[in-house]
Formats: sequence, C-alpha cells, structure tokens
Amino acid sequence: MKDAAGNVIYVGKSKNLQQRVRSYFHISRNRSKKVERLVHNIKDLEIRLTDTEFEALMLECRLIRELKPMYNKKMKSPQGYTYIAIRDNERIWGLEVADEPGDPGLRHVYGPYTASRHTVEQAVRSLREALHIACSRSSSSSIGTPCLNHSLGLCLGACLGGEAIEINNRSLTRITALLDGTDSGLREELELRMQEASDRFDFEAAAKVRDALNAIDLFAKQEEIADFAEQNRNLVVLEHLNEQEAKCFLLRRNQILYSQKFDLSDATHTALSKELADKALACFGKAGLPLAGKSSRDEIDEDRIIYRYLHSSDCRHRSIPQTWIETNDSTQIAHILEEMVLI
Repeated sequence: MKDAAGNVIYVGKSKNLQQRVRSYFHISRNRSKKVERLVHNIKDLEIRLTDTEFEALMLECRLIRELKPMYNKKMKSPQGYTYIAIRDNERIWGLEVADEPGDPGLRHVYGPYTASRHTVEQAVRSLREALHIACSRSSSSSIGTPCLNHSLGLCLGACLGGEAIEINNRSLTRITALLDGTDSGLREELELRMQEASDRFDFEAAAKVRDALNAIDLFAKQEEIADFAEQNRNLVVLEHLNEQEAKCFLLRRNQILYSQKFDLSDATHTALSKELADKALACFGKAGLPLAGKSSRDEIDEDRIIYRYLHSSDCRHRSIPQTWIETNDSTQIAHILEEMVLI
C-alpha cells in the first residue's frame, strides 16, 4: 500500500487478496484508529503474486525489513528483539532479560525472542517467582542482608549466603538444561506442583506455576527454532502445487538461493532430478554462506518462517551433505531428489 508520494506505508499478504483488501475499505465501528489512518493515506496498491504461501511470507519479511513501512510493526526492527540470560553476580546467579548477548558477566544466553519485551519480561518474572529465585539484592549490597523479595517468599535466601546460594544456582542450572534440551525434569516437577496446588484448591498458587510453564514453553520453542537454524545445512525443498506442478527451493540458513516451478509432465522424473541436482551443485557450491552458526536478530524472523514451513505438511525436504557438494556428486543428489519427486 502506497501513499500519494509513492512511499510504501504497509506490506501485507493474503491467500484471498481481494477479500483482504476489501476488508480495509469496509466501514466498521470496530476498526482501529491506526487502520483508519492507514486507509485514509492509501492512494495506490502494488500486488505481487507468489506460487506458495512460504514465498509470500519470506517476501513480506524481506520487504518490511528493507522498506520499514510506517504501518507495519512486526519484523520491522529486529534490533529490538531481546534475549534472556543467566548472570553471575558475585557467585549468585540470576535470570534476566538482556539486550546484548555479549554483555560481560553473562554465563548463558538464549534467544533472540521476537515476542514483545513486555511479554519476555513477564515470562522471566513468572519463572523466577515460581522457582523462588527472584533475589532482588543490589550489586552494592553485601551478602548477608536479606533482600525485599526474601521477605515476600520469592527468594530462597541467596542474598543471605551459605547453602542458599548453591540451591539458587542449582535451579538456574536446571533451567539451562531444560532450554538446552538435555533435561525436562524441571518442567515435569512444575506440572506436578501445579496439579497438587489445584487438588488442594490453591488456585492462586496453581496459576503462578501455570504462568511459569507458559514461560518455559515460550523460551523452549524459540530455542528449538534456533537449534534447527544453527544446524541448518544445504536444503532442497519440494512443494507440489497440484498434480502436475511442483515448486523447488534451495535453502541455506535463512536464504532462498534458488526457486523454480516445474511441470512434472514435461520430463521424466530421472531427467528432472538430474536437472535439479546440477542446479543444487551450482547454487550450494558458490553460496558463500556459513553452513551453521547461531542466528542473529536479523535472521530470526526468516528462521521462524522456514522452520514452520519445513515442519508443515505442505512440503518435503532433504539435506544435502556438504561432502557431496565438495566432491561434485550429482548422482547421489539426483537419487535423493528423484525419491522426493516420486512421493
């Protein structure tokens, strides 16, 4: 959507574009002031058609990132995405929201998270309070003086020193194990606590534990996406558009290196697989992108889109080993691709 000066003020997508555009111009009492201002400023529309929903999502993300339209909010400013971190404050570990993953004193960093900062802060607060690790001792206070949260029952007493520090830090270690995917014991323990609180009709306590479990789900899901992106390899993706047409994508990390629509009736499966194998060798051989590595804030939106697409029922994907690319092994690649085409 463009204004009178030709500036892009909003980028959107829809499977039913006519219905979506009409909805903006339909008078409704429930329409927000923001939408009213947007509609008032629309003077022109530019439409780009894509073959798949995946392409529409990726294109929307790229255009919002590049053009920064006034009326788009999500994906426009990835530098605002936050992290959660475990900080070591004079041997007392604490869970907090962090803006920069490289800040000194951080033992473990997770994220970035595309949820609003308020949502992440609320999730961290819920988890800290449920585990009683919400020590509010300031860095200027000496160990041995109880913090305010200790008197409220939200701090185990790490601020007092002694064994409580070890208990506090052990809880933080269990959080890292949960987010790293090495131990789900903490989640199971919290589920049991919530059930016990509910059984004794202590619904306030049950609600607090429930909020902590929701926080774990928020953080764990993002870590699952981040782990997948970090291990991402040379991916060939095939989506059947109908009985006769399919779309092929070659992906590395968060980028589409190549996309092409094929008529499956124009050539034999073997010939088509050989053609795609040659294209895969050419694209992956000169990609120049790292095969693995932790995603930055600038990559996380595309990572989420690709992760959800590859885990949907709309497509099939295979990973091409880098050794096959380096040895120019088109036969092995073609074999994998032929299996994908035949399915």
